Amino acid sequence: MPICEFRQWRAACSAAASEPLGTRSAMKLILFDVDGTLIDSQQMICAAMQMAYDHHKIACPPPAELRAIIGLSLDDAFRRLAGDADHPIDSLAARYKEAFFTLRAAGTETAPLYPGAREALQALAQRPDVVLGIATGKSRRGVAAMLDQHALQGLFATVQTADTSPSKPHPGMVLEAMRATGIAPDKTVVIGDTAFDMEMARAAEASAIGVAWGYHPVADLHAAGAHHVVDTFAALDPALTALWPRVAAL
Repeated sequence: MPICEFRQWRAACSAAASEPLGTRSAMKLILFDVDGTLIDSQQMICAAMQMAYDHHKIACPPPAELRAIIGLSLDDAFRRLAGDADHPIDSLAARYKEAFFTLRAAGTETAPLYPGAREALQALAQRPDVVLGIATGKSRRGVAAMLDQHALQGLFATVQTADTSPSKPHPGMVLEAMRATGIAPDKTVVIGDTAFDMEMARAAEASAIGVAWGYHPVADLHAAGAHHVVDTFAALDPALTALWPRVAAL
């Protein structure tokens, strides 16, 4: 994370912790997943996976299986893909990181924002009752690169990554984000595209909103406990208002 962004994050957390409890209790924490929710990164992820498996001369799983594990931390993802096979998990993860960095630096693969993502984030960031955050299986370096690429620096007060938290669907990322911002579970919502996101939110006693444009079927999002599933970013504000009826619309 760039030093300026880290200082903004620390300042936001310190400010939240110093506010009177009554003030903080009125705030809402909205945590976004990244891959499959804010950005369409499946091409880069699948390409890096292929390169990692090729390096080890192991057959790469088909794209549908690769998309199904997007959102997990790398070690967990490779373990699930291995099944009962004895794969070199640590080395596969290391090669994936190298491949992803190479692809990003070369610009041969891109991970664009989904339509409406920027506008939705900017509108939410203007609300005085909202704190934005990230909860992702990406590394902190990967998040920093994404924020730089899409000029989204400064929008997120808390950034939770696979570097310091257990893999989804463990609730650790959500619990730490709530602790850092001083916002309670009933005022917290996770927005993501996978069943892992929904399960993580529910395990932390937060609300869960699924997005239909990502990598898991809508039926899986509902089965994992989504309170709402939206088809577009334009539908996000009505879903948030349904969770928190007294919050004025954007």
